[in-house]
Amino acid sequence: MFKKLTKIKAEPPKRSIWTGRVSIGLVNVPVKLYSMMRDNTISFRYLHKKDGSPLKYQKVCALDKQVVPWEDTVKGYEINKNEYIIFTKEELEALRPESDERIRIDKFVNLISIDPLYFEKSYILAPNKSKDAYNLMLKAFQKMGMAGVGKFTMKNKEHPSVIHEYKGSLILTILRYADEIVNPSDLDDLIDLPSPTKEELNLATKIIENLSGEFDISEYTDGFKEKVEKIIEKKKKGEIIIPEKPQKEEAKELMVALRETLTKLEQK
Repeated sequence: MFKKLTKIKAEPPKRSIWTGRVSIGLVNVPVKLYSMMRDNTISFRYLHKKDGSPLKYQKVCALDKQVVPWEDTVKGYEINKNEYIIFTKEELEALRPESDERIRIDKFVNLISIDPLYFEKSYILAPNKSKDAYNLMLKAFQKMGMAGVGKFTMKNKEHPSVIHEYKGSLILTILRYADEIVNPSDLDDLIDLPSPTKEELNLATKIIENLSGEFDISEYTDGFKEKVEKIIEKKKKGEIIIPEKPQKEEAKELMVALRETLTKLEQK
């Protein structure tokens, strides 16, 4: 039976994905790591239109068009078009960092000093064996209101990371490296932006004031997923589906759009 995916809260994970310790100087706190994120995206498979069978994919050589077995593949880094530096499995294994059973904290910072753009993925840290040591660390984090920044290695990949308190628990958030973030000022499209008129700016700020409120992520749901779920239920019952074409709104001149938007907001 089709399982409805849309939920207000994600179910807690049943198993940890990593065990180790948080290391602060000579202090080591045993912990377990749990996934904190859930991907509830609707997933489709490609099927053969003729008989509805799932399609399988094979690795095919671009030169001789022959199927290449897994054991005959190597990895390559493209330096020019169709020119690669080849790496063997042994070479890559020698370069990868060894998995370390610890999350090293190098220093403590104010969490709000870290730009959210660096946040990549978060995990729940839970006590492993010693709840006393975990709770001591948790209480210290809560009392100081600080976050611990350091490095963490998982699956032979090093990550900068930050540990911080959240809703009575400790959270490990993987950070992106500095060279993974694009500086917006480097975009040509953002050079020499025209200045808005006084009236345009006044209308825009009033719109922002009228739409100001508290952040609540539960107000937002995946509309596409919900529609797909409804269609699945109807198709299971043998109903005929007639696709609806979305209505396109005509683009309006900026000042007209600003005035009409503000008028509608003030009428609510």
